[in-house]
Amino acid sequence: MVVSHPEQHRGRWRPRLDRPALVALLFGLAGVGYRLILTLYTVPVSNSDEATFGLAALHIAQGRERPVFLYGQHYMGMLESYLAAPLVAVAGPSWPALRLPMLALYAVFLYLIHRLTRRLCAPWFAAFVVGLLALGPERVVRDQLTVVGGRPEVKPAVLLMLLITVGLAAGTVHRRRLAIALFGLLVGLAAWSDWLILPYLAVAGLALLWAVRRELLGWSGLLLVAGFVVGAAPMIYDNLRAPPGADSLSVFRAVSTKAGPLPPWSERIRGGLLEGVPLAHGLCPVDGCGRWQQWFGLLYPVLLVVAAVLAVVAYRRAAGASRGERARPVVQLALVAGAALTLLSYVRTPLAATSPLDNARYLSVLQLSLPAVLWPLWVAAVACWRGTVGALGRLTGALATAVLAALTATTLVITVLFATTGVRASRTEERQARELAGALRANGPHEVYGDYWTCNRLIFNADETVVCGVLDGDLSPGRNRYLPYWRQVGRAERPGYVVEVDSPMERRLRRLLADRPDAAPVREVGGYRVYHPDTPVRPWR
Repeated sequence: MVVSHPEQHRGRWRPRLDRPALVALLFGLAGVGYRLILTLYTVPVSNSDEATFGLAALHIAQGRERPVFLYGQHYMGMLESYLAAPLVAVAGPSWPALRLPMLALYAVFLYLIHRLTRRLCAPWFAAFVVGLLALGPERVVRDQLTVVGGRPEVKPAVLLMLLITVGLAAGTVHRRRLAIALFGLLVGLAAWSDWLILPYLAVAGLALLWAVRRELLGWSGLLLVAGFVVGAAPMIYDNLRAPPGADSLSVFRAVSTKAGPLPPWSERIRGGLLEGVPLAHGLCPVDGCGRWQQWFGLLYPVLLVVAAVLAVVAYRRAAGASRGERARPVVQLALVAGAALTLLSYVRTPLAATSPLDNARYLSVLQLSLPAVLWPLWVAAVACWRGTVGALGRLTGALATAVLAALTATTLVITVLFATTGVRASRTEERQARELAGALRANGPHEVYGDYWTCNRLIFNADETVVCGVLDGDLSPGRNRYLPYWRQVGRAERPGYVVEVDSPMERRLRRLLADRPDAAPVREVGGYRVYHPDTPVRPWR
């Protein structure tokens, strides 16, 4: 299980990768290079949610704000904005500067999942997993590269926690107390950043408890708690100051339960398995899964059960072995349990049935469990090709090989389709958004009203020289995440209006302007019309 070993060459020490590690490195470099190109071209397209994180990074860089949670929320941490703030301070507000830390986190994710998979499974299987994760259809790269909170940073954190657990159990970690403190710090940071990772944090904690339960009764337990408190300190401090009903848990419960009546279990399971799971693993385009792409969703729970059984059998067979050997099936079982709990928590919500395409992003953390889920298929395929099993085993191995090949081929095809056809649409939309910001920045108006998906992206693209207040389609106040922008536009004597061509907002605005001489739009830019009436139109007043 050694990734590399030192080689002495002309007086210099050089690490030499073995063949599986070299292949994994090439896959990883290809995946990072592909995503670097997408990052430089702002693909996938930006939006106002991401712009809110970007504006927070700008405010942090300028020393104006120190946000704990996303503006307008009280449960999603701002670690991504803090990571991007130094680059935004140097380069100004730009989408590549905002996304480059996410690219670095993706590279760390690949490295850590390769290390963990080698420790738990086999070298060539680790290379296969890296190759699969190097592919990137739109739904996958959107979760990995866009700054929308939580997922890019919590996945490396969980992998590092599990590697720490394996190292502690095997006795290869020398500074054990420091490692346990780091484990607690990672738990705190992940919990502050995104609560979607809580199932994985729970199973990782149980794995650590199994590995070092006696040590946790002393100083190591105190250091674990201290690390957690330090990592979660922003969240803890903010919640202690929050008024009743405004704490993170209350707000999160309100958001989770306001989606309407609960659809039947059958519809939620169907949306979660047949749409959510294939989308999260890159088997479908972003606009939905065809029937031929839903097969992995049907197979996924079966693979979870088989992987759990194999882990339990391996643990029982290793009863007389060292704790380090037994740690492998324990961590595999933790990954299976994390995926099962994540799926269960997702299908418990109405969103799994009512909007599976938009909310499949909540299952992106299932990539953490990919090694454990696919390991039974790999074992069966290898046994078949080595000829160490009977007729039934050869049939099973052939089917497993077909599944792995189909998984790889489908992901590759969807990636190629996105790279050849989807990128063009993203670049067109991004160009139009920048044209709008450039036109308003150069010629005004500099205080405008618009819809939610226009405003914060416009402000970020214009480096806050244009400020936008959010209105709903009926021209009533909308979801203004950062209230100072709304107040600034509200104080403007002659605000403008940026509306999509022929949208409900434009039709409502034209009705209110009626036959006024200033009813004609000032200009039309990139699919938007800009109105600048002599007197403001504020029907909510």
